[in-house]
Amino acid sequence: MKPFAQRFLLVAGFLVFAVANALAVSGDEDALRRAYLGEKNTTKKYWRLVTLGKFYILNNVQKADSVRNQILMSSRQENDSARVYALIYDLEVEKLRGNKSAYYNKILQLQPFINRMKSPENKVQIFHLLAEYHLSQRDFPEAQLYLDEAQIFAKKTRNYGFIGENLRLFSMMEMERNNKLMALNYVDQAIGYARRASNKSLLASCLNSQAKIYNYFGQVELSVSKNFIALQLAKEANDFPKIADYQRQLGEAQLTIYNYRDAAQYFIQAKEIAERIHDDRMIGLSLTDIGMVHFAKKEMTKAITEFREAIKILQRFSDDEGLGKAHLQLGNVYREQAKYNDALRYYNQALVFFESAGNRAEIASVYHVVGTVFEKQGKHKNALNYLNRAVEIRKEFGFTGGVYPSYRAIAEVYKKTGNLNLAYRYLELYSNYSDSAKTVEVGSKIAEISELYRAEQRERLIAIQADSIELQRKAKDLTSAKLENTELRNIFQTYVIIGFLLLLLFGAIILYSRWKQRTIKQMQKEAEMSQVLLRSQMNPHFVFNAMSVIQSYIYENDTKNSTKFLVNFSKLMRLILENSSKEFIPIKTEIDILNKYLETQKLRFGDRFEFGVHVDERLIDEGTVIPPMITQPFIENAIEHGQLHTIDGGFIHVRISKDEEMLHIIIEDNGIGRKGAEQNKKSKDHKSMAMKITQDRINNLSYKYKIMGRMEIEDYDKELERGTLVNIYLPYKTETVILQ
Repeated sequence: MKPFAQRFLLVAGFLVFAVANALAVSGDEDALRRAYLGEKNTTKKYWRLVTLGKFYILNNVQKADSVRNQILMSSRQENDSARVYALIYDLEVEKLRGNKSAYYNKILQLQPFINRMKSPENKVQIFHLLAEYHLSQRDFPEAQLYLDEAQIFAKKTRNYGFIGENLRLFSMMEMERNNKLMALNYVDQAIGYARRASNKSLLASCLNSQAKIYNYFGQVELSVSKNFIALQLAKEANDFPKIADYQRQLGEAQLTIYNYRDAAQYFIQAKEIAERIHDDRMIGLSLTDIGMVHFAKKEMTKAITEFREAIKILQRFSDDEGLGKAHLQLGNVYREQAKYNDALRYYNQALVFFESAGNRAEIASVYHVVGTVFEKQGKHKNALNYLNRAVEIRKEFGFTGGVYPSYRAIAEVYKKTGNLNLAYRYLELYSNYSDSAKTVEVGSKIAEISELYRAEQRERLIAIQADSIELQRKAKDLTSAKLENTELRNIFQTYVIIGFLLLLLFGAIILYSRWKQRTIKQMQKEAEMSQVLLRSQMNPHFVFNAMSVIQSYIYENDTKNSTKFLVNFSKLMRLILENSSKEFIPIKTEIDILNKYLETQKLRFGDRFEFGVHVDERLIDEGTVIPPMITQPFIENAIEHGQLHTIDGGFIHVRISKDEEMLHIIIEDNGIGRKGAEQNKKSKDHKSMAMKITQDRINNLSYKYKIMGRMEIEDYDKELERGTLVNIYLPYKTETVILQ
């Protein structure tokens, strides 16, 4: 496959993922904000704010930061559990902002809460954070103490997520101790518990930790493969900060194998994710990464621009590690340009930042590059001092594999000073490095020094240089072969990814097709119900009886009542024809229809029953909408089959109100009731299709709006089994929601 096609598929897949999630995020935020703003209870309002804040942590870092003071202030009125939750939320935001000094200081503020917490879950969270603090200080005994305590409480709760996180932290501790087997054993167990917890975000963290362990011990390919899985899980969990972080890590891995194109693509995607979730610190870190690609490609002007922009952004966040890395890389550019004084100035600034962050591994890196600058300046004594200091720090605090580049640099210094014995010795140490990518390079360098050493007495420098050139050529050929193998692997991985994307696309098309068919069927059903409803409302018996009443008024020469009846009846027909085809109508319109319908029926039966329509004023103020004529079948049954006009003091009442998030309709009458109607032969033969239609309408609305509407019918007077009481619950909607 051509490189352009590979890049196109990678970008296309990412864009599909980003667009789909952006649509979901905006809807979720609106719902959470409405729930928070509408809550009256103080405690519930606090927890709704926390829920909104947790949403922001994954989707909008700036907003997450903006609400944390409000969460902290509100928690002071709540119990200790709520207070601890607010402090942990504050820590999560602080971590995203990159201020590690403030982050670790705030962790210590949780210590007094340990004995006050009754909840094992709260205790486990505090133990994990305190263990993380002591790991940062390389205080392994204290970290293990907290992790052991956390493990006890996590097992008591049988919370697989807590157990998995605990084991993940154990694996990180063993990695820092340079204990590879224990680190991998713990992280394997952590992955198993994360899977049992069905927590994709935690599973992504565990796999990412596994990738870090492999990378720490020099197994780059295994590290990359695990990070690919971690990235996919983070996408499935919609954990955008993790997505951006893992993309940066994958980009860095590609950079180490000189795959600049893919490295740049991952870094750019990380920056785009950071821009989407308004994480300016992550944007700054991504700019540093992009600058490293330009530096590797010898595009020095572009590299300097990216590094300076990164520093400008990161200075707003007290991110010592990020600033240290940007200054270190800028120093590397000036070292490459032989501007050694500028390089040393930026290295010195990087050293200050890394010392402030307590990052000993990066401090060792700075000492190493400073040593290489002195070596280029011919200041061999200074170079050896810094390079040996880098080796000491690596041996004491970090991955010992990091000492090998310093061994090689030390060998170069001894070579230039003519101390070939020590040069040979340090190249032998360097050759012990297990990274196969260095094997050819190390071999050629050892051969070169060996020849120089033997030629010291024979003065064969010219011949040795020729041999050295030949060895370099062979090394280049072998390196090219390895790059070809790497490219073949990348092509295979690309085919796998393409196959997966095609399967995903095919599945999406099938799901969309089914959804479309279901939508069409739903629309057809609604249309059919609308037509049946219209026919039911335009009941021929009702129209015929109404015409008969008008005719009787005319025969009796009762102009007043005939005019009143005819005007009321014509307005009713117009309202029914205008609104019966709609899914919802304003509640004021429904009240008008009900009043006119009941007034017409009352006139028809000579005012032999009373009626009332009562609606909560809030519903009118909020612009509530209601399915048209939803109550008409029950009113018709009360009048026609309940023989309401034959009852002394007969009445029918309709009440409409809001019950939580449902629209509650009550229809009650004191007619002969269901039992009396069943004894009536005419009623027995009557099949109320309108009642079935009403139930179908309620079911249809419930399915469409994901709210369980229902209809309940019972006797108004349960002792005498007379009258009817109907309760209808519908989804509560307003004109604003419907228009949206």
